[in-house]
Amino acid sequence: MGTITFFNIVLRLALWFLLTADLSLENIVMGVAIALLLPLPRSDKFSSTLKDWLGVFWKIIIAIPQAYIEAIQIMLLPHNHEKMVMEKVKPRRTPGLVFLDIFLITFTPKTIVTRYLEGEYYEVHHVRWRKEPAESQSEGRKSLGKELAARKKN
Repeated sequence: MGTITFFNIVLRLALWFLLTADLSLENIVMGVAIALLLPLPRSDKFSSTLKDWLGVFWKIIIAIPQAYIEAIQIMLLPHNHEKMVMEKVKPRRTPGLVFLDIFLITFTPKTIVTRYLEGEYYEVHHVRWRKEPAESQSEGRKSLGKELAARKKN
């Protein structure tokens, strides 16, 4: 069993334990059985490396204190301004890595993924406490509009 397969199974087990919130022996056995029985991605389209997985795990470790800081900021300052941003998806992302990317973006209180455009972009909603200058807002809307228009044409 390769390292990437191992990470896929660990991710499935982690999700199982988060959903069930039960660490009894029966639940552990059932989770392992389900994680092993579900098919793994075998396509060359989804070729990821150990470096990709370790990079995502490092970002998760960094995101935990960042989430606490953002939660305190939201409590202390009114965050009344919003912005939609298109973030490019990194190449060669397996479904597990895409899930972890979306989890990372959504884990922090100020951002949430509203749409995943298959293999191309994440549409991310940001909450801000200050209004950004009008130039950057209008440019962000224009680029978002262009991206969505190009997507609809294809």
